[in-house]
Amino acid sequence: MIKQAIIPLAGLGTRLLPLTSVFAKELLPINGKPGIEYILDECIEAGIKEIIFIISKKKQMIKNYFYNDAFYKKIIKKKKDPRIINEYKKILKYKKMIKFVYQNKPLGTGDAVLKTRKFIKDKFFLMLLPDDLIIKQNCSKSMIKIHKRYASSVMASMKVKKNNVSRWGIYDLKKKLDKKNYLISNVIEKPSVSKAPSDKAVIGRYILPKEIFSKLLKLKPGKGGEIHITDAIQSLIYENKKFIAHIFSGKYLDCGSMNGYIKSTLEIAKS
Repeated sequence: MIKQAIIPLAGLGTRLLPLTSVFAKELLPINGKPGIEYILDECIEAGIKEIIFIISKKKQMIKNYFYNDAFYKKIIKKKKDPRIINEYKKILKYKKMIKFVYQNKPLGTGDAVLKTRKFIKDKFFLMLLPDDLIIKQNCSKSMIKIHKRYASSVMASMKVKKNNVSRWGIYDLKKKLDKKNYLISNVIEKPSVSKAPSDKAVIGRYILPKEIFSKLLKLKPGKGGEIHITDAIQSLIYENKKFIAHIFSGKYLDCGSMNGYIKSTLEIAKS
């Protein structure tokens, strides 16, 4: 059973400047609720018991958000407002589940994952990227079901526009397992349009094996001087480890760009 999740949060959020010059992008409100809380709720509903946040010293406000007890107690004592009491109870519930580790140099998602290796207990764990919201269906929950069925690593997947492939990790299909699940034979991080093996992208949900850490330790920086999780995944695929692309049923929202952030708020307000 997948009981632990990791969430990399150390990124600078440059696509959301100038907002992120003073504020952590994951705390920006989406329809009145911080974006990170949608991710936390997805984890809880999927049966996750412990969540590891990877932050940097520059993103300390994320930790402060969950550790602002004195502020809440003072306000509640004065106002006795039921809404504030409920918000504080919710934050306390989250806080019990969260651990924090630090990635102070922006060396990529692979390096962020590596920071959690001492905390991962089981053979597999879940990773969620906070820029990628998936609403209407719990993607993590459906991926955990697929993991149980095939005893395999699983990655959320969707078709993207051919001219956008350089934004994503793009994979090649090896074999169709059923209507929504495919074995992956190859994955490339942010390929050019001419070198992309397909138009099928890995979206920010992964069930990864603990062996990924040994691969990450050996990796040299790739594109942009970063350690890419896709390179470690590819290394495991070469050793015949199974990775399944799961075509998820929910609606994907990109919260990492200004345009996407605005659209996400409008979409969630409608639903």
